[in-house]
Amino acid sequence: MTTTGRGLMRTLALALAIVTAQTMTAQLKQFTLEDLNFGGVNAHNFRPKNFFVEWWGDKLMYQDAEGWGMVDTGNGAKTPLGTVDSVNAALGSKEISSAMWATFPYPGEPLVLLEGSRKRVLYDWREGKVAWEQPCEGEQFADWCAASRAVAFVKDSQLCVTDAAGCTRKLTDDGSREIVYGQAVHRNEFGIVKGTFWSPDGQRLAFYRMDQSMVTDYPQVNTFGRIAELEPDKYPMAGMASHKVTVGVYDLQAGKTVYLDAGDPTDRYFSNVAWGPDSKTVYMIELNRDQTDFWLRSYDAATGKRLATLYHEHNAKYVHPVSPVAFLPWDDSKFLLQSERDGFNHLYLFDTEGNELRQVTSGRWVVLELLGFNKKDRSAIIVSNEASPIQNNIYAVSLKTGRRTPLDNGHGLHATYSGRGNNANVLSESGRWLFDHYSEPDVPRNVCVANTSTGKRTQIFSAPDPWAGYAVPEFSCGTIKAADDSTDLYYRMVKPVGFDPSKKYPTVVYVYGGPGVRNVEAGWHYASRTWETYMAQKGYLIFVLDNRGSSDRGREFEQVTFRHLGREEMNDQMRGVGYLKSLAYVDTTRMGVHGWSYGGFMTTSLMTTYPGVFKVGVAGGPVIDWKWYEVMYGERYMDTPQANPEGYAESSLLAKAKDLKGKLQIIIGMNDPTVVPQHALQFLEACIEAGTQPDFFVYPGEGHNMAGHKSVHLHERITQYFEDYLK
Repeated sequence: MTTTGRGLMRTLALALAIVTAQTMTAQLKQFTLEDLNFGGVNAHNFRPKNFFVEWWGDKLMYQDAEGWGMVDTGNGAKTPLGTVDSVNAALGSKEISSAMWATFPYPGEPLVLLEGSRKRVLYDWREGKVAWEQPCEGEQFADWCAASRAVAFVKDSQLCVTDAAGCTRKLTDDGSREIVYGQAVHRNEFGIVKGTFWSPDGQRLAFYRMDQSMVTDYPQVNTFGRIAELEPDKYPMAGMASHKVTVGVYDLQAGKTVYLDAGDPTDRYFSNVAWGPDSKTVYMIELNRDQTDFWLRSYDAATGKRLATLYHEHNAKYVHPVSPVAFLPWDDSKFLLQSERDGFNHLYLFDTEGNELRQVTSGRWVVLELLGFNKKDRSAIIVSNEASPIQNNIYAVSLKTGRRTPLDNGHGLHATYSGRGNNANVLSESGRWLFDHYSEPDVPRNVCVANTSTGKRTQIFSAPDPWAGYAVPEFSCGTIKAADDSTDLYYRMVKPVGFDPSKKYPTVVYVYGGPGVRNVEAGWHYASRTWETYMAQKGYLIFVLDNRGSSDRGREFEQVTFRHLGREEMNDQMRGVGYLKSLAYVDTTRMGVHGWSYGGFMTTSLMTTYPGVFKVGVAGGPVIDWKWYEVMYGERYMDTPQANPEGYAESSLLAKAKDLKGKLQIIIGMNDPTVVPQHALQFLEACIEAGTQPDFFVYPGEGHNMAGHKSVHLHERITQYFEDYLK
């Protein structure tokens, strides 16, 4: 056969393979948004099944809606131990509706903690009776302590404590929308997710008090009544007055409260509250408003007096501590501190005198989370991205030598049970065992139990593919060079269902691009959002790139955007566009861009900075001018408008409204407390003045993201916009 003949045969074979694949794809079932979107009526059927487990000492337990029991860590077999019906029978009422969030707080004691709308109970499953109960009706931000069986909570804006005997004491009387107790402060920055902190012995409670009376009201409006009503938010914008936070300590035995003597709280941030093992000392990280410095300080819990400044760190751009100190279970005089001072987040060992003993981990990778300790081996159990910038892997780290022992298979995203920072229950009581929920690009979800001493793992659960039988696109991952020509950036590509490389496809760049987020990960489908599958089913190619400025790549990678948000991120995203243009199957005349929040800022920035590149854009909840964003986040990355007027002017999109070409739809929640509606409305005003024509849609009563089934409506609207103007 001639060379020409062989070439023709290869071409015919390829064409036949494509036709065969397309025929098979056409025979598979198609998704709807009700299937794929988290708010959809069928969405629960299309998420990988889960196996909910919890430790009872070193014994593994399962929880489900009907009851709980023990799990054989050798084969995953379940042995039932109790049911919700048995608890309700003992109570004499249908108080408990589910055991899904059951916990087992006392190793060796057969007690399960369950909570209903009116009572929390400890049920003894061996005796078949309620061992203890406590009222819980009307509690907000409840924080129950196993050591004392007391609970701290907020009710009618006041901080309260109910003790083990059921006696409730109101700790405050001036709580209001301006004086906030027992809740997360500083707008949940610096890793703050709660506002109460029990001492190890359960006899003292540290708590936040936030005075925001000096913070400007942002005039949100409730339009659902006969006459619209003002429901303002306290919103401290960059460069304006911020709230003042103090930390109190309530002593259950003495019945009194003292406040930590931390000095004037004006223009300061208090974060990462932790207790010493003796329950006598409070540790806290304090930052200046510029966020260039943080100090670790200790306080006497009985008097509130400052004891010592144990550590100080400075960075000319910003510091960003998000984790409290963690004491070694075998040595009360030593603790681990997390710091980025060498350019990557690592663990450092200190003693309580403030002496740095050693750097425990090091390298051009990031400690993502400290899960806890193996007490016998005297090792720390961490999650890091040492194996790959897009992976999360678990290691045991010797506190003596720093030697790391892998505790997983070296692939994928591990310790994803509750999300980063919420894995406190992953380790057993001794730290000898852990359960590991993980996924890989082609693994929806597996659960393993690992011995943290030996590294031996046993798989106890594997979720079936919930998308089997459906037309699923091809998900792939790769790297391109950033605009600095040296840094590798990771991308995800979702090719259209029934992909034919000889065709040209409309392409949508999905973008976030901001700090603290990593879009491309080595989890199932490379962490692709389900909307991307919906679009691929409709014939679009989707491209997602994590630019410099996004998370988990070290301080230099993240700080490159300092004082000029948007500039380097767009430079990198345009490198992604350049890569797309090199692909024969990308229709460069039909390129779109979409993102939400910071991604909305990026979408609008790209549409107005590079007019003509993107034919269609959809910007959700976009930041338009950083001077309207909140203090803590905004000033960390931009400084104040007063200190950095050039940077604020450069990143503002108001002046770029005149450059808008193509079709841009802006979508917001009307009552967004995060990116307030002023951003979108002022951009519309600028477009009116400039004579450009964006489209606008608003969801009444909704916040920064659309809740529940409204999310289905939102994503259908986004999809339809591309269908109308890009296809």
